[in-house]
Amino acid sequence: MQTRHQVQPAPENSLERPLAPRRSLWQQFWTIFKQNRMAVIGMVFFLLFFAAAVVGLLLTSGNKPVLNPSLIRLQEKLRPPLSKPNLESLQPDEVPAFGVYLLGTDELGRDVFARMLQGAWVSLTVGFVAVGISVVIGIFLGGIAGYFGQNHVRLDHVIVAGMLLAGAVLLAIKPIWGSVLFCLGGILTLWLFFGRSRTGQGHQSVPGMGLLNFKTLTIDTLIMRLVDIMLCFPTFFLILTVVALLPASIYNIMIVIGLTSWMGTTRFVRAEFLALREQDFVAAVRALGVGNLRIIFRHMMPNAVAPVLVSATLGIASAILTEAGLSFLGFGVPPPNATWGNILSDGQNFIFDAPWLTFIPGITILVVVLAFNLFGEGLRDALNPRLRER
Repeated sequence: MQTRHQVQPAPENSLERPLAPRRSLWQQFWTIFKQNRMAVIGMVFFLLFFAAAVVGLLLTSGNKPVLNPSLIRLQEKLRPPLSKPNLESLQPDEVPAFGVYLLGTDELGRDVFARMLQGAWVSLTVGFVAVGISVVIGIFLGGIAGYFGQNHVRLDHVIVAGMLLAGAVLLAIKPIWGSVLFCLGGILTLWLFFGRSRTGQGHQSVPGMGLLNFKTLTIDTLIMRLVDIMLCFPTFFLILTVVALLPASIYNIMIVIGLTSWMGTTRFVRAEFLALREQDFVAAVRALGVGNLRIIFRHMMPNAVAPVLVSATLGIASAILTEAGLSFLGFGVPPPNATWGNILSDGQNFIFDAPWLTFIPGITILVVVLAFNLFGEGLRDALNPRLRER
């Protein structure tokens, strides 16, 4: 007698099949990231800010821009948002593009909407370029401190570094002497590198040069004490002092912000390299005779990039806020270029007569910085499962 339900034999390869469908790293990241609603909202505002900055560059640049942020209409000054222009008092080329002042006008009759779009591109450029500079410096110093940190700095290294630094400083004061010192330091660097790798004995093969092999501090100690010294200075006041001594330029602002905000990235990269340096896969690759540069950039750097992305996202918000503060104090991007900081600074004298000149840039800075911070927090949780599980 046959039973009604017969057990079907299991396929031969059933145990080899995965219990769940495999997902790529991007799918895993997005699954975790979209669970954080505030991070998704921050990402949406980030994309809107990026689109507005690109559109603003296209509409406000050129000889005949669609939206002219520097066009002065004194007869239309301090007009409220969504107000229509007085066509009888304006020339045909002075009429706003949309037939209305979307965000009003300032004390000189300039279109605030056009100036905000131009300021969005300035803020985006300053944020990304400054963070790019700080990330490059932080990855370089953090990688050296984490991977080569146990090695000692010799006296010849200190001499060569001093010559290169002195040559770089003297290039701006006395170009001839600076070029000589810089070139001499470069020649000594090449001699130390190739001469030591060729002889394998360093300076001991040269009579009377053994003193240059004297070991001083470790590389990790030197770099981390430099980080501690930089962290002792109030960053904003240091930037303010340097910018006040340099000519007013958007390039100087980007460079100064980048050169004073690399410390956090250096610490992140150093911590990751210290943890990765002792992993089994690094020891296996080193046992195969792979060079240090390939180990660093091919095997260790991809595993250490997650905290760098989070730090860079948060650093963009900090750079935008710093640029707005400098422009508000009059040390930012020089006119006629518009930035959110100088729009806010111009509006402080008319806070009761034209409050939109203060509220519009102030709320925009608040929303953009908050969006970057929320986006960065979401990236941190999605890229670090250990923090997510807590």
